[in-house]
Amino acid sequence: MVATALKKELLTVEEYFEIEKDGDARHEFYHGEIFVMGNTTKNHNEIIDNIKTPLRKAFVPKGCKVYSESIRLQVAKGKFYTYPDIMLTCDKRDQEGNEYMVAYPVLIVEVLSKTTSGRDHDFKWKHYKKLPSLQYYMMVSQYSISVELFTRIEGKKFWHYQYFESMDDVIELKKLGFSIPVKSIYENIKILPENENGEIAG
Repeated sequence: MVATALKKELLTVEEYFEIEKDGDARHEFYHGEIFVMGNTTKNHNEIIDNIKTPLRKAFVPKGCKVYSESIRLQVAKGKFYTYPDIMLTCDKRDQEGNEYMVAYPVLIVEVLSKTTSGRDHDFKWKHYKKLPSLQYYMMVSQYSISVELFTRIEGKKFWHYQYFESMDDVIELKKLGFSIPVKSIYENIKILPENENGEIAG
């Protein structure tokens, strides 16, 4: 989801929370700057549903929560807040704390768009991987069969990278005892073709 700078003057985090509480639009917050979150495509929305549904079925009975798009993530307290496409949290502190926010996700999923792919790969990932609770970060393309998965290596600061581009692939989150076929992620998704300039049509 695209984020566009909205105001030049720096805000306090308290002012940001007030804007989010009273406004209809969602914004990212980074060191005093706020960025309005843009619109999404139908593919983007359906891919989120295709991932969120099996996650809820598997983890809600275990006392976990699955959130999408409208719940804020505290990436760095007082400094960086954003709205991932999907978050899975099993931490009681998230259930007992701020009703608008998650701080201890075990899984974050971002559905990539034309405008956010670079930001999700670089800027957000740079900050997401500092979250001690996070075990998996998944990036899903809506324009091709393409899923990227980062898995935290226990006891180290390193992450294992996997890339899936076949409908026959199955993505396994072994630490969570959960797997999802790539074909399920892209169920009923019409991949938009590229035009002669190599750009995505539509």
